[in-house]
Amino acid sequence: MSKKAISLKDVAAIAGVSVSTASKVLRGGGKASDATRERILEAAARLDYEPNALGQFLAQGRSATIGVLTLNAPGAFTMPVLTAATTALGARDLSVLVADSRLDRAVVAATVRKFRARKVDGLLVVGDGSGTAMRSVTAGFTVPVVYAYGFSDDPDDVSFVHNGQIAGELAGRHLLGLGRRRIAHIGASLDDHSAKERAEGLTAVLAAEGLELVGGAGFHGDWSRSWGRRAAEELVASGLEFDAVFCGNDTIAMAASEVFRQAGLRIPADVAVVGFDNLAGLMDQHDRTLTTIDPLLGSVGERAAQYLADAIEGDTYEPGVHRVDGILIEGESSVGPRS
Repeated sequence: MSKKAISLKDVAAIAGVSVSTASKVLRGGGKASDATRERILEAAARLDYEPNALGQFLAQGRSATIGVLTLNAPGAFTMPVLTAATTALGARDLSVLVADSRLDRAVVAATVRKFRARKVDGLLVVGDGSGTAMRSVTAGFTVPVVYAYGFSDDPDDVSFVHNGQIAGELAGRHLLGLGRRRIAHIGASLDDHSAKERAEGLTAVLAAEGLELVGGAGFHGDWSRSWGRRAAEELVASGLEFDAVFCGNDTIAMAASEVFRQAGLRIPADVAVVGFDNLAGLMDQHDRTLTTIDPLLGSVGERAAQYLADAIEGDTYEPGVHRVDGILIEGESSVGPRS
């Protein structure tokens, strides 16, 4: 057999693994056992296999190109998802065509037709994190389609999102660990999937300790600064005792903090505040003024892109929503200044 006839599929067959596993190991990655890794390397050496990604793609009748459809590319939260995804695809020797729909359904339809005409090997749809389901475009393609930073309205599609439930749990455990027991919540409407998950995570942690939210329920409006101020003013005026607040995003948290200070409350001595988004990190500030949940949006984009590349190479396609856990970043708003 000549070198030109040797393919990654041949190596995978000899080693008794999937094409995706063989590809990852030969790139120096993957989670294969030492024995599996050795079999793959031995098979590649025996066949004198020389990786040539573009050549392999062309030999398989593939374009080595991925279509990336964004719903709102200029969005501050979309960019880290998009950047991580395109970087991950580039590392897999895949070219990327990016098109933004500007939240216009007609543009989405036209872009889908364009990507089909270009015969892309796969499609990554990047949402805007709005918390509402994205309309599925999977039926228009014969190649794998993956959704990121938003979930498809078709349960048979593959979607990657940050884990709002875990975010609420992280905030709750952090505040309880600080000895806070009278915890309030200010977030967006529970009709918003993301807002609902964050609220449910917090209430679940409190319930496990025999506690409930201050007032029995959270304050729910929208994601704006003005709502954050109004809700915080309502909380202060209510006369309810509270020593901590988990806010649905950093914008609400900063607005609420202003209100608390104006009311004579000390942060964090009288009230600890936790937000969500890690806005400071997004802006490369890292000042740690506000305790916040970082949803690790880059990881959302990277995992979605890796999953898509694996699916193209023949890995198992598992429908459903895949959630990426975030992390809590401690700041002065809950733990006070650190030396």
